[in-house]
Amino acid sequence: MALITGTSIGLESFGIGPVAGADINLSPAALYEESIRRGEGMAAIAGPLVVQTGKHTGRSPQDKFFVKEPGSESHIDWGKTNKPFDAGAFEALLGRVDAYLRDQHVFVVDAFAGADPDYRLPVRVATTQAWQALFARHLFIDPTPDELRRFKPEFAVIDVSEFLASPERDETRSETFIIVDFSRRLVLIGGTTYAGEIKKSVFTLMNYLLPLRGVMPMHCSANAGAGGDVAIFFGLSGTGKTTLSADPVRALIGDDEHGWSDRGVFNFEGGCYAKVINLSPELEPQIYPTTRTFATVLENVVIDPVTRELDLADASLTENTRAAYPLSSLRNIVPSGMGGHPKHIVMLTCDAFGVLPPIARMTIPQAMYHFLSGYTARVAGTEKGVTEPQATFSHCFGAPFMVHHPMVYAKLLGERIAKHEVDCWLVNTGWSGGPYGIGKRMKLPYTRAMIDAALAGKLTDVEFSADPIFKVAIPRHVPGVPDEVLDPRSTWSDPAAYDAKARELARLFADNFKKFESAATPDVLAAAPKTD
Repeated sequence: MALITGTSIGLESFGIGPVAGADINLSPAALYEESIRRGEGMAAIAGPLVVQTGKHTGRSPQDKFFVKEPGSESHIDWGKTNKPFDAGAFEALLGRVDAYLRDQHVFVVDAFAGADPDYRLPVRVATTQAWQALFARHLFIDPTPDELRRFKPEFAVIDVSEFLASPERDETRSETFIIVDFSRRLVLIGGTTYAGEIKKSVFTLMNYLLPLRGVMPMHCSANAGAGGDVAIFFGLSGTGKTTLSADPVRALIGDDEHGWSDRGVFNFEGGCYAKVINLSPELEPQIYPTTRTFATVLENVVIDPVTRELDLADASLTENTRAAYPLSSLRNIVPSGMGGHPKHIVMLTCDAFGVLPPIARMTIPQAMYHFLSGYTARVAGTEKGVTEPQATFSHCFGAPFMVHHPMVYAKLLGERIAKHEVDCWLVNTGWSGGPYGIGKRMKLPYTRAMIDAALAGKLTDVEFSADPIFKVAIPRHVPGVPDEVLDPRSTWSDPAAYDAKARELARLFADNFKKFESAATPDVLAAAPKTD
């Protein structure tokens, strides 16, 4: 244990001075021990660490801000997502955080974001909770011992989860804050214990920095076949991105965040942050064992305090139960975190309207249209106030983390698809035979069979037909899947009801896309679904 008392943690240039004490770059086992000793969590059977994050069981996007400063101001797409924060107010808040830390014990983790050495970002994460430092150890990339000796952070992430802001004094929206300052190269997080804010703050940094270097950052998972052929999977939470990319016959590059450079795809992370609600060994054989692995961090998973048994089906704390674990916990991975250029792009959606095809091939303009739309649907019971299916659009399949204008990312994607002749697929993991409440969710084995067939080239010579409303090309046959499942209209007992619901969703697409009409090219605009 590297115990330091009343001294620097190497963040003076970021505005953080000496702290009361610090543990720097402890091993995962040592951080696990500290978490238990400090009463931050509870050990479950087989050794995962179970923690509760209090009232914040997810991210707080309304409390995220960017300091308005000359160096980044012209690059940021200001609006409801990327909100400005006064530079003077940030300096004052930073001063109070610095004063607070002088009386705190801090856990420091030095790590990289980005597996490609040419594009990786050295980040120093400092937290006041040992389990959050363990989370950071799992999620980011460990330096080698030699790299650690020479480590110089280019950005710092300071998480003071129990420090509460005063909105009247600090000009925040609430007691919670996530503030990025590109001039200081610093992220401040406070008022929330949810560790996902650390992960997504670093993703936000990469989403800002990499396009300035001509690299496409992506909110996607990626895997590679035995021959090295790479596939990437875009999709919002609940669409199956993590589950479907964890394939027993394809090696996982990463499950959530990647870059696409002139050399190929590379993972930003060294670990995974998977949803585990209702996780089962039958349907998720790659992921399930991580919930029975020493030092995996389980957020808000219900545990019996006596037997220490887990109940992965219990959503009483939140639907957003999570497991954070290193990629090395999985059996079939790409250790380097790097792959070649993708041969396939899969865009996942969970359509609760029940009208999108379970799999369809897209042209480049259609892929750009759906990338900019970033559609999925929320269903009743998963979120307070949701009583019927609600369309959700998140541009680039990750709007809360995209700092530049969406067209910056869409153009990078379109150029790469064209240059590398990538096949693009739209896959609906949602409902068939009717909307949520009437139809049934697509069977996971069918979805796996469709994706397997697409990635293996088994759909190359299959006959396709154009969807009359959404225009994408639907295969008439997929090995291992009943033909009648493939055409969504034929699965409904009332075709007229299908037509009405499909046009309803098409109109929602059109309404959402209005904000892109002035920037999108004519061929992308022509890829829109038919609304009449």
